[in-house]
Amino acid sequence: MKIQIYTTQICPYCTAAKQLLSSKELPFDEIKVDNNPSLRAEMERLSGQHTVPQIWISGSHVGGYTDLVAYDRSGRLDAMLDH
Repeated sequence: MKIQIYTTQICPYCTAAKQLLSSKELPFDEIKVDNNPSLRAEMERLSGQHTVPQIWISGSHVGGYTDLVAYDRSGRLDAMLDH
């Protein structure tokens, strides 16, 4: 399983998403889009969103922080991790 999260340094939702993943002891690749227009454009192209964080688990776009929390609370996050 591979987790990727696009972030910026000053985003409180990015910090919260990373804390949630870390609390579950899940390793993730952080892609920082601060001052990197090409990475931000890549994130926007892949997600259709311009806000951070944007999170992918095993190639599936989860969405942002509130989406990640919804996945976690519903049990879908744990189900994704079992596969």
